[in-house]
Amino acid sequence: MPGRVGVLARWRDRLPVTQRTPALTLGEGDTPLVAAPTLARDVGCAELWLKVEGQNPTGSFKDRGMVVAVAKAAEASARVAVCASTGNTSASAAAYCAAAAIACRVVVPEGKVALGKLAQALAHGARIIVVRGNFDVALGVTRAAAERGGIALLNSVNPHRLEGQKTAAFEIVEAFGRAPDGLALPVGNAGNISAYWRGFVELGAKPPLYGIQAAGAAPFVSGAPVEHPETVATAIRIGNPASWSLALRAREESGGEFAAVSDEEIVLAGSRLASEAGVFCEPASAAPVAGLLRLARERPGRFAGQRLVAVLTGHGLKDPQAAIAQAKPLPEPIAAESVEEALR
Repeated sequence: MPGRVGVLARWRDRLPVTQRTPALTLGEGDTPLVAAPTLARDVGCAELWLKVEGQNPTGSFKDRGMVVAVAKAAEASARVAVCASTGNTSASAAAYCAAAAIACRVVVPEGKVALGKLAQALAHGARIIVVRGNFDVALGVTRAAAERGGIALLNSVNPHRLEGQKTAAFEIVEAFGRAPDGLALPVGNAGNISAYWRGFVELGAKPPLYGIQAAGAAPFVSGAPVEHPETVATAIRIGNPASWSLALRAREESGGEFAAVSDEEIVLAGSRLASEAGVFCEPASAAPVAGLLRLARERPGRFAGQRLVAVLTGHGLKDPQAAIAQAKPLPEPIAAESVEEALR
């Protein structure tokens, strides 16, 4: 079959699949590593590589875990599936449920989801339920409904999600022939940092993991849940992560750390990724690069000689309004005969 074979086929021997698991795929996985030399210079490392997860089918890393979760739900003859979401999960769940002929329900917090992400879920036929409160409220009621039976839960508390997401760690090690000297990634609900650690450990690799949060939604940095999380990075606007204990273990066992960056640092890092590395990512994806820059400023030389990877979890078109808000106004129109002069 031409193109990407998908996570289930590519990593079948490392995933919880059986002969009865449907061969579901939208071509997820096998995302590129892109070099970022000018950012590497400012981080003070030998190499900085960007794992561009926005090149997954629905534009985010969620597809890796969702294909496994939905395939297992189909294997169990589920007819309805549900997730709480700040955006990316809903888009991925809706797409894979559509491909698997499972009805999808999405619970979103009022006013807290980028419309670009919600548009994807709607396009794939998901039913949207808007709940008053933040993401933590949405996840709480969703889990309660799923626990009463009859509905498959697709959030990262579903262990199959983390199994699929760990395959990104496999790809990185395969590409380099070894683990990187450190890996930074955004942390919201904390499933992804847990999944990367699981993948690295399965390969006998233990690079330090740097979990980067937005300052307005940084429960791991403060050591306590945040009741009213706020940040421009909607994908990590989560105050009480569902995978709290797993993420703490990943940080402790890897010898890494959690750090918080301001919205201003996130926006600047996103701008530099687009203008210097050619990668357009949503705000949450810029957080790990902002975090590495901050850590380097706080301790100059800490990354000297190292090969680092920053995980960019979602495409910039997931939240185009964030980019538009930072853009300069278009110039005033000019006469057609003046265009050539303006081009020089």
